[in-house]
Amino acid sequence: MKNGHAPEIRNTRRILSIACATALAAAFAASLPQPARAGRVTPPPVPASIQVPAGNTAFLVGHAVGTQNYVCLPSATSITGFAWTLFTPEATLFNDDDKQLITHFFSPNPDPLDPNTNPAVVADGAIRATWQHSRDTSTVWAKLHVAPYTDADFVAPGAVAWLLLERVGDEAGPDGGDVLTATTFIHRLNTAGGLAPSTGCAVASNIGNQAFVPYAADYFFYRGPDSGGDDAN
Repeated sequence: MKNGHAPEIRNTRRILSIACATALAAAFAASLPQPARAGRVTPPPVPASIQVPAGNTAFLVGHAVGTQNYVCLPSATSITGFAWTLFTPEATLFNDDDKQLITHFFSPNPDPLDPNTNPAVVADGAIRATWQHSRDTSTVWAKLHVAPYTDADFVAPGAVAWLLLERVGDEAGPDGGDVLTATTFIHRLNTAGGLAPSTGCAVASNIGNQAFVPYAADYFFYRGPDSGGDDAN
């Protein structure tokens, strides 16, 4: 089922103009859907392959603006022997009132059940996608639950994939903040921009080059049937 890549909304334009200026506005003008109201978070239709398991309910949504950050590294799978590699996203998620809600980046997962196994990375925990609440500093770490979804029936041209991620770690804030600790799954949907460049990483002299590519997305946070709690944004 097609969703038309989600309709344009005034709220998104305000976010983009504040956060990333002209380049972002040109790239993402039609990327995000109608906003969910407080207490009623309604994700858009998604393909069957990335549907959240039954029993999980969306409780929070953040509209993200930022960059996908790549570095040029040697690659055994690239024809040229070199490829752009994502080393972190840097994004701010806003609520429906354009107020900062969450920051998004990569960081080591402190859960001992998810140790780092990459000898090239100096960290005790695996490097995972991370979301930290801007007010109570509760944090959740997640990894891919299924393969990224890239088909054009849902994903806009030139946009990073839609994702379904599962929690692999969480941490309350220093004062007991727990908005994000009930998270079970996270969707990245309604994406625009963010793909690695098509040039600049083809020869040995390009190694170490970095590219910060603007993107936008909606992140939906889900919790299980026994988590309880109130909607927060």
